[in-house]
Amino acid sequence: MQAGQILFICLLFCVKWDKIDLFAASYAAPEKDENFQDRKKGGIWMCGRYTLTASVNELEERFHAKASFPGSEYAKSYNVAPSQMVAAVISARGQYRLGFLKWGLIPSWAKDPKIGHKMINARSETVFQKPGFREAVKRRRCLIPADSFFEWNRKDGTRAPMRITLKNGGIFAMAGLWEKWTDQEGNPVFTCTILTTKANRMMAKIHDRMPVILRKEDEEKWLDSTVTEPGRLLPLLAQYDSDAMEMYAVSERVNSPKNNFPELLLPKN
Repeated sequence: MQAGQILFICLLFCVKWDKIDLFAASYAAPEKDENFQDRKKGGIWMCGRYTLTASVNELEERFHAKASFPGSEYAKSYNVAPSQMVAAVISARGQYRLGFLKWGLIPSWAKDPKIGHKMINARSETVFQKPGFREAVKRRRCLIPADSFFEWNRKDGTRAPMRITLKNGGIFAMAGLWEKWTDQEGNPVFTCTILTTKANRMMAKIHDRMPVILRKEDEEKWLDSTVTEPGRLLPLLAQYDSDAMEMYAVSERVNSPKNNFPELLLPKN
């Protein structure tokens, strides 16, 4: 484990939530959850790939956050995929910190870490009710920085990959949750998931859902650990304005997470 990951883990341990031990594990058997559907079987998952091509300095400036790792531990990614370590912003000790979490949330009560493969996304409409997410959404929220995401056109049967960006080309924050799970050797594993919502007008052309992209003015509210009420958090999880977004077709090479190079972002000829 690299030094930056160790520091970020220490900061996660320092997060306190109104006298609640957020790392206390409850090993109750998992309840059946509609979020546990397999993408390959036509499940509800969305947002399974995205890009983050900004530098550490750009991320620190954009989110007013301090990186918990040396720059040498960070690499731009043109095809971020589930199970990878991804950049995330948390609030710890009154400061915003930038570090790494593994994409694919493993609840503290999980007996098998493979459940994380099925929990890369969480539906915003039911996140407060579902056993895998209802505690995390109250106490363990994060930002997942990105500058675009990929989705495959499901409406015309081609499954052609599309790249979706903001029209201004800027960095944005997807709403995320994080969790701590302990393996059999007692080692902590910190994981995350990305929230989704119903597709806006533009995204509805290719898919029924889209990731929750927070408005810049709502990012601070999402990270505010004193806010736990659904009535204050759910309004933050609305569809992003389709007029501020654009999309275009890209090469099928993005289908493989093994491919990770700038040419993946080019419009398909």
